[in-house]
Amino acid sequence: MQSYEIHHDPVGRRFTTVVDGLEAEVTYHYDHEVLVINHTGVPRQIEGRGIASELVRAAFEFARGAGIRVRPACSYAAAWIQRHKQYADLLA
Repeated sequence: MQSYEIHHDPVGRRFTTVVDGLEAEVTYHYDHEVLVINHTGVPRQIEGRGIASELVRAAFEFARGAGIRVRPACSYAAAWIQRHKQYADLLA
């Protein structure tokens, strides 16, 4: 599986990566002490490469390291957590 260089922008509350000159992102906000993933966006030209999965994984890993829970509010993140049960302990 391809590995992507993921960048976290805590001020902008997003995780991003650039692939073939196109930016993909996961955005989030906080609801008290819960990180809420509210959007996963990957340009159509670079879909199907596992980019969204890596971005969502980065958000969950960040939350694990920060000791906070996650609510996958966007449909992609909600489906992702069903396939990655090793992160279920982080669900809010």
